[in-house]
Amino acid sequence: MALNADDLRTRFSEALSEMYRAEVPLYGELLQIVRDVDGAVLEAQGKQLEDRPLRNQLERHGAIRLGTEHELRAIKRLFALFGMHPVGYYDLTAVGFPLHGTAFRPLTARALDKNPFRVFTTVLRHDLLSPSIRETVDKILKDRNLFSPRLCEMIARAERESTMPAQEANDLIFESLKIFKWHSRSTVSMNAYARLKSEHPMVADIACFPSAHINHLTPRTLDIDLVQQEMARRGLPAKDAIEGPPPRQCPILLRQTSFKALEERVMFDDGHGQAVPGTHTARFGEVEQRGAAVTNKGRELYDQLLSFANRNAANVSGHQFDHVLYNSFRKFPDTWEELRVGGLVYFCYRVTGAAKLGVSVPQQVSLDRLLDLGLVEYEPIVYEDFLPFSAAGIFKSNLPEESNRPHIDCSSNVTELERALGCQILNEIDCYRKLQEDSLERCRAELGLEEITGVF
Repeated sequence: MALNADDLRTRFSEALSEMYRAEVPLYGELLQIVRDVDGAVLEAQGKQLEDRPLRNQLERHGAIRLGTEHELRAIKRLFALFGMHPVGYYDLTAVGFPLHGTAFRPLTARALDKNPFRVFTTVLRHDLLSPSIRETVDKILKDRNLFSPRLCEMIARAERESTMPAQEANDLIFESLKIFKWHSRSTVSMNAYARLKSEHPMVADIACFPSAHINHLTPRTLDIDLVQQEMARRGLPAKDAIEGPPPRQCPILLRQTSFKALEERVMFDDGHGQAVPGTHTARFGEVEQRGAAVTNKGRELYDQLLSFANRNAANVSGHQFDHVLYNSFRKFPDTWEELRVGGLVYFCYRVTGAAKLGVSVPQQVSLDRLLDLGLVEYEPIVYEDFLPFSAAGIFKSNLPEESNRPHIDCSSNVTELERALGCQILNEIDCYRKLQEDSLERCRAELGLEEITGVF
């Protein structure tokens, strides 16, 4: 049968969620909290839980950390079979992490509606490691193979033939899960682990295990503030503050929070063939609330207001910072029409039922005129990507205080990451602009117009 990337992506994300729930019981509790909160939000609107948007029921994002260029290029090929492609460059060196990465996700409106599953994928920057540690890491990862021979064979055949028997599709999902599975036994001795961890905890997390274990799997909620409160009420070790913009009538971008990483039992080789117990901290539970995708103009305003809030709240935390942030963002318009007219947010446009009444308009007509006549309507395009400092804030809050590292003195290196991937990384703003342009082109064609003018 022909490969159906949307179906494979959904089946894989559901299988991954089940595996992670079995590995991290608190993840199951987090899903229940999200379900309870969403149910309460809908009930207040006179709706039922069954009315929860399909995307909120299905939506997850995962995160993995890879060690080598070979692993990165191989995961790119696997994700391509799931209809997921690299979008956006994320540099985590600003918070002292020797990592950079991208997000693999669907691109088209149809694929995103089917299942917007995405994986935030970072890779270790060997050039930022001290020479002796780099040599050790290279030796360890040289012998690691995240991809089984069977999986490599299936990926290659699918790329050649664009078809896959039903049983082989099942096998593909099964073999792919092995990449993300947690292993409670390290591939190195405790001494080697401690040495790599002293360089940076992320180095130990990446290099000392046989898989690229998924470190969180994130559901989407209708009200992240209520989820934060409920996590605390139920005794989950929630982080102190929500990352991202403050609460708004018209949500933008992304807000995230998490419960803190678990200390998990791991067995290490003592160097004499005996296993000795130890612990490792890596996996945590994250939840998100997604808003509208902003334009370049909107992102510049967001960054400006966030920078202003950070400067004015340098020595405060918790509720005090929330207050400063909220006041700063009063300058960001908070109605959809203001956001549209101001060119701050991207929208999906569609023809309304009123167009069937045969209202006469010129062949070249402005978008505002079509909206005034009720021939076209709009809704915000969902932000599908990540905020680098929010992601870094989540990661950093899940490390011990003593492992907070200073800024790494180096520059972003998107060119190097693209070389490792073997392809271009798409710009997320360009993706949203295309979604808006495509929606307007559909409106133009359905209304039989020559041109719709007045679009930013």
